[in-house]
Amino acid sequence: MINLTRSAIQKVQEFLSQDQTLQGKFLRVFVEAGDCSGMRFGMTFDDERPGDQVSMCDGFKVLIDEESSRHLDGALVDYVDGKDGAGFAISNPKAKSCCCDHDCH
Repeated sequence: MINLTRSAIQKVQEFLSQDQTLQGKFLRVFVEAGDCSGMRFGMTFDDERPGDQVSMCDGFKVLIDEESSRHLDGALVDYVDGKDGAGFAISNPKAKSCCCDHDCH
């Protein structure tokens, strides 16, 4: 599965407690096809769907669809607030770049 840092957990809990439109929603972490730089990781608040892998993290559910779970095993979700801005960062040392039919540099 995936791991969330303390700062990521706190930020998700903050969003869930402060935004009434997120009532009943869960954190979905996913992967989508990217360009030559490889897969893109993403997050959203969503409803649970059939086939989702579900785990609990400090009081909220984390959802990962079956396809994304193959690419997210061992990923780390962090929340970074630095001089270049703030936001979530998802890293996975096991992730591989895609194979493109042209040169990408």
